[in-house]
Amino acid sequence: MISFFKRKTQLKPMVKNKCIVCKSTKYGTFYEGIFRCRECGHTFSDLDLNYRQLSKIYSNKYFFGEEYNNYLADRNTIEKNFKQRLKVLETFLVPDKHKYLLEIGCAYGFFLNMVYNRFEKVLGFDINKEGVLYARKELNVDAINGNFLEYDFGDRTFDIVAMWDTIEHFNNPDLLFNKISNITGVGALITITTGDIDSLNSRVRGNKWRLIHPPTHLHYFSKKTITKLLNKYGFEIIYNRYCGFHRSIDVIAYRLLELQRKQSKLYSILRKLGLTNTSLYLNLYDIMYVIARKC
Repeated sequence: MISFFKRKTQLKPMVKNKCIVCKSTKYGTFYEGIFRCRECGHTFSDLDLNYRQLSKIYSNKYFFGEEYNNYLADRNTIEKNFKQRLKVLETFLVPDKHKYLLEIGCAYGFFLNMVYNRFEKVLGFDINKEGVLYARKELNVDAINGNFLEYDFGDRTFDIVAMWDTIEHFNNPDLLFNKISNITGVGALITITTGDIDSLNSRVRGNKWRLIHPPTHLHYFSKKTITKLLNKYGFEIIYNRYCGFHRSIDVIAYRLLELQRKQSKLYSILRKLGLTNTSLYLNLYDIMYVIARKC
């Protein structure tokens, strides 16, 4: 899927010096604008974005009119995905051990709102200031807007770190895992969902795979590379399976019709008829649900 933002931003390719997984400097072109490491197979975009550029991409337009038509209107469907993922996560929780949860990429706080009464403390972090403000003011959950990699947590630590469809958006996931390792103790859990670049669906679809999506998706992991990177920072994978997801008809119609500037009249008709208010459940076996434990 070609990102909508390619039509909205002027981003110059900047070749990264090293693979974030194995630190090799040997990589070649995988798809246009996408590289693959020849040593470990990690795949990544040719963009090297700073915090200011990322903040611009994830402005409120991302949630209203660009990537999403209306993020708040899609809340019910988004929460269906969180409930499904939480059900799996709960099977690994130890009540006396896992008390403090941090969600990186909390957006408008829907997941935090769902779990705030299940833990002693929950905290969210997001680059989008409007989303954080909504989470704090409307949902009354604790959230911080800013650069996670530069934020000083002092001596504060966490027992669970959740990243739902987030890691692929980071410019430096290696630095992200390093920081998470520094603010978690032995037995802490990290839970991640992200696309699998080596999945059958990805290989069949090639550069038309819906998750090939720069500049919002900058890194593309496989089971092998996510394992290698987590191990490097002291985490052992205890669960890694493909997970399905719910998508509202509204989001599907918006991305296929309106966002691509195709048949926008048809999209409007579907909305007027109320045909976009339901959701579908899909499992294309290309999204990994990974849970890892700090050693």
